[in-house]
Amino acid sequence: MEKAVDAAELRKEYTLFGLHRKDLSPDPFEQFKRWFEESVQTAGDREPNAMILATAGGGGAPSARVVLLKGFTGRGVTFFTNYESRKAQQLAENPQAALNFHWPWLERQIAIEGLVEKVGREESKAYFDKRPIGSRFGAMVSKQSSVIESRKILEERLSALKEEYPSDNPPLPDYWGGYLLIPQRFEFWQGRENRLHDRFLYTRTPTGNWHIDRLAP
Repeated sequence: MEKAVDAAELRKEYTLFGLHRKDLSPDPFEQFKRWFEESVQTAGDREPNAMILATAGGGGAPSARVVLLKGFTGRGVTFFTNYESRKAQQLAENPQAALNFHWPWLERQIAIEGLVEKVGREESKAYFDKRPIGSRFGAMVSKQSSVIESRKILEERLSALKEEYPSDNPPLPDYWGGYLLIPQRFEFWQGRENRLHDRFLYTRTPTGNWHIDRLAP
């Protein structure tokens, strides 16, 4: 019998970079842009736009999953999903969320917290129409987060849709679209030796400006 993995023994030293206040942009959106572009350039076959999305319903119990960043502007972060999914139900009850990007190849993380709102239907349609046809059919087939008896149900729905839309131009479903997370906090984390990491927190002030603090690791 193979020896069980001892998680307590798993360890990696972070030695690639440091992060100093003088190197930070005063605008967290610009700082995010710099780091995100670097992660894209160095990711290889990894997904630099993968992010953990944490939500909590009205009862306060949290849940988290990985989703994909599909837009970033000076207003916020955009992702798309089924509006009948568990995460969407929680956001309807409590329109606040947290995101975390982890780029281990750069020994970096970015945590973002803020308010969430749905994007307009035109924006959702514009993105939906750009998706590969298989992904569009997938969004239409799946009643996300609902219980199903077998995979066969999905395959049968997919076959029916392909017959219904042979032109490969299915419409945007009413139950699918985007969300915009409007940040109130950004934290930029750079791994350092001996777990003395560099952490900088941006918080939005009442006047709409950003205040920067260094946090203990």
